[in-house]
Amino acid sequence: MEGRTEIIGCLNGSFRGKGVGSLSGRFSAKSDTGMIVLLDAARREIQRSPSIRLTPEGASTFSLSNVTIGNQFHWERTEDQTFQGDLMFRLREDGTIVVINEISLEDYLISVISSEMNAHAPMAFLKAHAMLSRSWLLAALNQREKTKRTSNPVTSITEEEVIRWYDREDHDLFDVCADDHCQRYQGITKIVSTQVEEATRETRGRVITHQGEICDARYSKCCGGLTEDFGTAWDNRGVPYLDSISDAPIFHQLIRTEEEARRWILSAPQTYCNTKDKALLDKILPDFDRKTETFFRWTVGYRREELEEILREKSGFDFGTLDDIVPLRRGPSGRIFRLRIVGSKKSMVVGKELEIRRWLSRSHLYSSAFVVTFEAGRVILDGAGWGHGVGLCQIGAAVMATRGFSAEEILKHYFRNIEIQKIY
Repeated sequence: MEGRTEIIGCLNGSFRGKGVGSLSGRFSAKSDTGMIVLLDAARREIQRSPSIRLTPEGASTFSLSNVTIGNQFHWERTEDQTFQGDLMFRLREDGTIVVINEISLEDYLISVISSEMNAHAPMAFLKAHAMLSRSWLLAALNQREKTKRTSNPVTSITEEEVIRWYDREDHDLFDVCADDHCQRYQGITKIVSTQVEEATRETRGRVITHQGEICDARYSKCCGGLTEDFGTAWDNRGVPYLDSISDAPIFHQLIRTEEEARRWILSAPQTYCNTKDKALLDKILPDFDRKTETFFRWTVGYRREELEEILREKSGFDFGTLDDIVPLRRGPSGRIFRLRIVGSKKSMVVGKELEIRRWLSRSHLYSSAFVVTFEAGRVILDGAGWGHGVGLCQIGAAVMATRGFSAEEILKHYFRNIEIQKIY
């Protein structure tokens, strides 16, 4: 949790902190003149420090109130969550508190898999996700060490364009965040099945590797039938195991032209992630994801004036009357990563895919794989997929599992020329 001046929660069992005895029950932590003040249920001060760590005794857990999930996405909400491990509070220079949970890697994975997808999903899918998420985390920690020594700018702004992408650049006080920016991590709240613990235990230490290196194994909810290249969403470089592939038992042509993009996006090809089986989706998706019913192909419509207002609000620029929206560069899945917005007052290029999704929605578009139609004062966006589309397609992978594919077969479908290795 970030950006709060007060945190409310509960210690479920006994915790110990430096300079204080055994603590339990309701608590609050608030920012006060350069310090974090820890208070008990009666609002009595327990500790005052720029940083506080509380360590559980035995099987004690802690709960936090009003945790935001899906930050700025269409499923954003708050909920109470319960966690294992240490609880830490750190103070930023602006006086806000960062709440950090320190936990073992394997316990973290059990929570991630239960938070990303339904804990009752097929076992082959859960095992594949365990190896996928373990690889992503270890690659992220390795990259975090490298970026302490190197700088990789992720924003380029000129008079004519805004190119921005979002990776791990903001995480200075902790390794990974708990939301969709990294991996969903919602504590033990969503662990409702022993299957996830079994999948994690049976794949312990197993990771995806390419030429001996642990893979930075990305994934999204639904690719829309074609996965995307790494460079469409992030840095301008190729990653061999994150190249676009057809998410189907048969080959689908990769997108090369605007005509091909329109034909693909307005069609309903047979692919693994093209499923409307409600019973299956109920089994593989968390409750809040099940409210997103149209994800393989979707349509969003705006009054022209409404979209002009959204653009002003989200971009910070006044384009005036919106005249056109022109895709300039697409990736092989049809996702746009350079888009020109043309208005009566201003014309500007925006990228990459996530920034495009932010500019054209009050939250986020499902993806940047869309085609635009102007008609009778309205702007219609017809789109494909949910998320950046790079790497494993979670819905497609879950469907593959229901069709009898093993965890290793699923991973080798989405990540080409990889090996599965046990490193501990």
